[in-house]
Amino acid sequence: MEMTDQMIINIARDAFYYTIIICGPLLLVSLVVGLIISVFQAATTISEQTLTFVPKLIAVFATTAILLPFMIDTLKAFTIELFNIASQM
Repeated sequence: MEMTDQMIINIARDAFYYTIIICGPLLLVSLVVGLIISVFQAATTISEQTLTFVPKLIAVFATTAILLPFMIDTLKAFTIELFNIASQM
């Protein structure tokens, strides 16, 4: 079996899909925490630039710890799918 353009497009599409599924929750949590901290800074006129870094870091770390089984299962499914495609060639 030969690698066709459609197969390459499907693999690339799936790679983007799985990247969004795996990274999306982490980026969303970072965005929400940053927005909350920004509103807090605007309301209290605190202009400390490093104030957003530590809460974002903690939130992303906690989200990663909670979602790690899901992320590994998702990545494992994509890897198995790629190996199945490769074995059919």
